[in-house]
Amino acid sequence: MTNADFRALNVAGLNLQAVFNLDALPGEILGELRRHYHPAHRYRQLILIGHAGKALWNAVKASAIGSENPIDDFSVKTVEQWFASHFPSHAHEVIYPGDIPVGLQALGKIAGWHHASPLMLGIQQKWGTWYAYRVAMLTDTNLLPSNPSPSESPCNRCAQKICIASCPGAALAGGTLALDKCISYRKAPSSRCQATCLARVSCPVGSDHRYDEDQLRHTYSISLKAITRR
Repeated sequence: MTNADFRALNVAGLNLQAVFNLDALPGEILGELRRHYHPAHRYRQLILIGHAGKALWNAVKASAIGSENPIDDFSVKTVEQWFASHFPSHAHEVIYPGDIPVGLQALGKIAGWHHASPLMLGIQQKWGTWYAYRVAMLTDTNLLPSNPSPSESPCNRCAQKICIASCPGAALAGGTLALDKCISYRKAPSSRCQATCLARVSCPVGSDHRYDEDQLRHTYSISLKAITRR
């Protein structure tokens, strides 16, 4: 077994990486993978790639990639190139992004990336909520699996719960996100959360890594389009 060299991904802003042995995953995760991905028996490992902070968005803009989903397309292209360069004789299959759901948050918990927050977003002490899952792939590699250090949710030490008070749609009034209230407020013509989430940006955890307005506008315009089509 060898350590994976993720330096090229770090440069591209894909700076969260975890390697799992498939046979070490919890039964419900492994069972779901084997149900949906028929050749899963060919593979030994799952590599999970994410981004944290602002670097990925800067790399996407610098690439001038022209597509409807530039972050997804840039991420997949970059990871595919990285894999081909480092593991030319190995097989792989990208399972996220894709049409079949993948338990990203469950994998994120195992990787040490994810703690629950009132916003129903993952949160961690270093990056706050300013990270996301970008690519998951099955591989026949034999890399050293990740060994994350245990950590505690920063929400457990937060007495003020600024995020709850900062939600203009009162969607967090019950202590956790009421999705129907959030959607209703975001769809309102006078909503202040059409291109952002005021509750999310109010959280002080990892605030140095908060996305800039351009990335927030891009991210939340996609979700707004999705909910207005309902």
